[in-house]
Amino acid sequence: MKLGLRLNLYRAAELSVPVDLVRRAEQLGYHSVWTAEAYGCDALSPLAYLAALTDRIKLGTSVVQLAARPPATLAMHAMTIDALAGGNRTIIGIGLSGPQIVEGWYGQPWGKPHARLRDYVEIVRKVLAREAPVAHDGPEIQLPYRGPGALGQGKALKSIMHPVAPIQIWLAAAGPKNTALAIERCDGWLPMGLGPDGVPQAARARNDFEIFTNGIVVLTDDVAGALDAQRPLTAMYVGGMGSTTHNFHRDTMARRGFAEAAERIGELWRAGRHTDAMAAVPQEYLEQSTLCGSADRIRQVWEAGFADDGITGMILDTHQPEALELMADLAGVTDTHDGSPR
Repeated sequence: MKLGLRLNLYRAAELSVPVDLVRRAEQLGYHSVWTAEAYGCDALSPLAYLAALTDRIKLGTSVVQLAARPPATLAMHAMTIDALAGGNRTIIGIGLSGPQIVEGWYGQPWGKPHARLRDYVEIVRKVLAREAPVAHDGPEIQLPYRGPGALGQGKALKSIMHPVAPIQIWLAAAGPKNTALAIERCDGWLPMGLGPDGVPQAARARNDFEIFTNGIVVLTDDVAGALDAQRPLTAMYVGGMGSTTHNFHRDTMARRGFAEAAERIGELWRAGRHTDAMAAVPQEYLEQSTLCGSADRIRQVWEAGFADDGITGMILDTHQPEALELMADLAGVTDTHDGSPR
């Protein structure tokens, strides 16, 4: 089992990168460190910063938002960061976000998200491949651009910069169409939450395909308190990070077997009853993604099958160096790490 470290920089009012924690993860043999973005700190700049302060840990985005930048721009960012990092260290995880952010923050149309995601991935791949000047005629994105306001002078171009190593493209996906796209065209999948059937057989059939889920790790004497600490953010995402028609976090909770609770949390949150919404988050749901308690308790939960069968890695959310060390031991990365890039 590969391990990653999640940095929650995107939801902080001030930027503070925990460099010592990242370096400790690298020393322990962690596969990767991951950033994200919402409508504050971007996901890419911290990775460029960490590229100069680390040696081998992979630098991933979970996720960059599709609407934040054109696909060619994302490819340029990825090539630049990977060159700064020495090569073969960059993973670009792409996600859609939702219509509230896409239209409200970025001023982009929601459009047809699956078609736009497919166009986007194809263009990024073409830029990175440098096989020919990049042209694309998709239903959502065209290069050269020929829509409203175009002069008709657009020219297909090829990146001046050569990637120093292959750059992986992973996809954050929840629904069946985007999950199928991840399996078909990408190097990895970042599921928002697996359903009762677990990892699809098509994903299992690919030997070169990575599937990383998420987990929160807290070493503590107060298990109930550690679980309760997850309620505010969970309720906010399930209840407020989306509309009544489009909320992928609500849909994720429902897919994991808590549909009634997801609807109730949404109702309470929209009514302004945030405390009640937090209380409505099922403890069982929190336990599915949280390892907390003593080292012995965490070990027991882990060994009982905390990670779904077919998962190749887990991105951990923790600020405790001792939790990093415990998980490295449980996942076996300390024993297998030989100091080479992973």
